[in-house]
Amino acid sequence: MAFTAGAATVDITPVELTALNPIGGTSFAGVHDPIHVRALVLNDGATEVALISAELIECGDMRELRARIEAELGIPAAHVMITATHTHNAPRLGSVSPGALAHGGGAESAAYTGWVFDRILIALRTARDRARPARFGIGAGQAEINVNREVYAEGGWRLGYNLAGPTDPRVWVLRFESLTGDPIAVVANYAVHSTVALWTREVSGDLAGAAMRHVEEAIGGVALFTPGALGDQNPRVSLEGRYGGFGPHGRMPAEAERAFAYAAVDAQGLMLGAEVVRVAAGLGDLQPDARLRAVEEVVPCPVKKGRDVMASMRQAEVDRVDLRLSLILIGDVALAGVSGEVTTTVYRRLAARSPLARTILVSIANDRIGYLPADEAFDRPVHSVNGCPIVRGHAEPAIVDGLSRMIREAV
Repeated sequence: MAFTAGAATVDITPVELTALNPIGGTSFAGVHDPIHVRALVLNDGATEVALISAELIECGDMRELRARIEAELGIPAAHVMITATHTHNAPRLGSVSPGALAHGGGAESAAYTGWVFDRILIALRTARDRARPARFGIGAGQAEINVNREVYAEGGWRLGYNLAGPTDPRVWVLRFESLTGDPIAVVANYAVHSTVALWTREVSGDLAGAAMRHVEEAIGGVALFTPGALGDQNPRVSLEGRYGGFGPHGRMPAEAERAFAYAAVDAQGLMLGAEVVRVAAGLGDLQPDARLRAVEEVVPCPVKKGRDVMASMRQAEVDRVDLRLSLILIGDVALAGVSGEVTTTVYRRLAARSPLARTILVSIANDRIGYLPADEAFDRPVHSVNGCPIVRGHAEPAIVDGLSRMIREAV
């Protein structure tokens, strides 16, 4: 059997907006733009894998859904990677794992989760039905729309703009097309929080959603956004960041704030999307064959209590929290998934240690337990450390050593 690829998009815009938003209030006030789940199914004749990207703030414990995918579709749970674009103007999916620092939800959130699970199965079935012999290529570009957000100012650490802090402007791009050149899918990976329109309280795919819409309009097919090492990365322009939320002569009127927010979404989404399109268009000859491999490991880690976190983050009283490491290899390309928000330095160390030059980190993969900073960051009470649920000395080596070993053993 030849290497095949199929992709599909399904709308997951909530109809009932009550009690779905853990950021900035319990309910959404409206819908600015629809949100979607996008699925990509690959098969090399011996191994089948699935990548799912949902326009949501985060995906919690995905074991139930992955077990259902295995039972209903026959794709092994360890071969399924589910992530979120991390748009803060969207609901959360799934339950909070014991020990994790994440936003919980009530009955409304559980009902929405069940509905989205059904929609993801529809997307996967559709993607599989559309699968056809394919070829793929990979490249990297650069987009200067992210900035390190951990800043020391006024005697303490806060979220802001740290132009001297570590950041990764690289954009990874994977392109899949039929043997006759028809578009199937593009997978983009970039390290940025989709928080441009945060506090408008409107459902939106935000920056990542705008970028992927542009890619689909320009190329066709399905465009999946995967979050890179975004744990310490903010967009350069956002409603919250503009003059600290104030205009130069005082607070902006509500309509002016909203107009600014979505203008900034569209502008930065266009910049990121246009770079994805440029890289995808310049890939040249795509390969008509690729061997697939997939594996997962779970690393129990000692729990650290959160500090100065939002009240909606309730951390269970347990001794251990599971850190999930997921790996999908497409030829010599590694999609390395981690169940939290990894920071830039940790990814740099993984990339340096990995036996594959094209190692792409995917944050919030199959769970979201909290921030995962480098060990030396624990010397400072930065946001990513305060929101990390794992004791110093455990998360970084688990990610860097664990994933590089998993890649080495799978190659």
